[in-house]
Amino acid sequence: MERTYGPVAEESLFFVTSPPTIQVPPIFPILPSVFHQILLLPSPFFSISLVAQLRVLRTMGDSMDLTGDGGVLKTIVRRAKPDAIAPSESLPLLDVHYEGTLAETGEVFDTTHEDNTIFTFELGQGSVIKAWDIALKTMKVGEVAKITCKPEYAYGSAGSPPDVPQDATLVFEVELVACRPRKGSSLSSVSDERARLEELKKQRELAAAAKEEEKKKREEAKAAATARIQAKLEAKKGQGKGKGKAK
Repeated sequence: MERTYGPVAEESLFFVTSPPTIQVPPIFPILPSVFHQILLLPSPFFSISLVAQLRVLRTMGDSMDLTGDGGVLKTIVRRAKPDAIAPSESLPLLDVHYEGTLAETGEVFDTTHEDNTIFTFELGQGSVIKAWDIALKTMKVGEVAKITCKPEYAYGSAGSPPDVPQDATLVFEVELVACRPRKGSSLSSVSDERARLEELKKQRELAAAAKEEEKKKREEAKAAATARIQAKLEAKKGQGKGKGKAK
């Protein structure tokens, strides 16, 4: 999946107001309606002038607005363990498992689930869309998150034909599998990396096989129970016919 990248600056929100009215900043989530009514009082009764520069991580329901403009929303699906590691300058290589869908239709356009692979990229190097660089650095190993990306943080007006149309909002469910140091250039490190990825693949294949086997056992048990019920019904029918003949 070809991806593009662009630098994203942190949002700094400024609120400069004067009587008689003032807009309610997003740092007052408690009783916003009451706060708003107070600030809208005519200036003879109430006068406020608020000048503040705040770095804000706003929350929309269960979704975290990572960019401050609704461009990248993150919802945690499964939390990581408290002691889990996170991406850093010393651990910039990320292994992820993901599925991408079009927000408008729900159609899957890219996934690692079909072939059970791991996608690896280096954070902040332009190899992925902006939303991924923004969201993945907030995750920990073992965490699963839903990331909703507006077009300007994804593929923009160009899209990514033929799978992603123009100006498409995308939704990714991403699992951060591992964080690692940058790859070395030695043959041994390349070999170790290949072996590690193979081991990850085997683990996922074993888990998928176990799940499939469990499903098969449940279906067999259900079929056996149905057969027993059918046999009992047939036996009762046979007994009824025999009594009729005896009369």
